[in-house]
Amino acid sequence: MRTGSEPTTARSPLRMRFWLGIWGLVWAAGGTAIFSLTSHPGWAAFCGLLLLIVIVDLAVVIRHIRQGPHYQPGPDVPPYEPADEHGPPREPDDRRP
Repeated sequence: MRTGSEPTTARSPLRMRFWLGIWGLVWAAGGTAIFSLTSHPGWAAFCGLLLLIVIVDLAVVIRHIRQGPHYQPGPDVPPYEPADEHGPPREPDDRRP
């Protein structure tokens, strides 16, 4: 059920993003090394650039993980409401007799 507060209560799966970043780091480093050794400078440069992007992304992910569960993207975004066991509050139904 949509409540209208999804953009402010959305949570990012940072741990999954971290492990996918590690996977990308291994492949980009391996590709850079293999293409460098096999004299393919274009592909080695591409993998090296990809390696730098992955390192920056991992740094951002680690920073967000260390900020804890109340990470907010900016000061203008209010904190999310805590999860309620019974779901979101419902509006009164005026159609009932």
